[in-house]
Amino acid sequence: QVQLVESGGGLVQPGGSLRLSCVASGFIFRFNSMSWYRQAPGKERELVASITELGDNSKYANSVKGRFTISRDNAKNTLFLQMNSLKPEDTAVYYCARGGYYSQPYDSWGQGTQVTVSS
Repeated sequence: QVQLVESGGGLVQPGGSLRLSCVASGFIFRFNSMSWYRQAPGKERELVASITELGDNSKYANSVKGRFTISRDNAKNTLFLQMNSLKPEDTAVYYCARGGYYSQPYDSWGQGTQVTVSS
């Protein structure tokens, strides 16, 4: 079955950086676009960034554009999210998802990884 295992979250000060990873299994990773979503307390899950199958195109939410970079390593079935210049409003649980670049992602989610931006 599909498994998505996120890691790399933590507590960071405003202006700091984190790199999230997501290891995927149970499907052919290189044949699927991939995405990062986040959900803050009391808010709906929102799309942060998405990337095509080969990693040659990506899209970002306006709130993270210029600060976050999505990438992938198809040889290792791994998706990444480099987050720089973090702000308190980036605090959320971050999830990776199968699909999401061309349409809604598949409804299969990992446990997520908590990112907290606070001084």
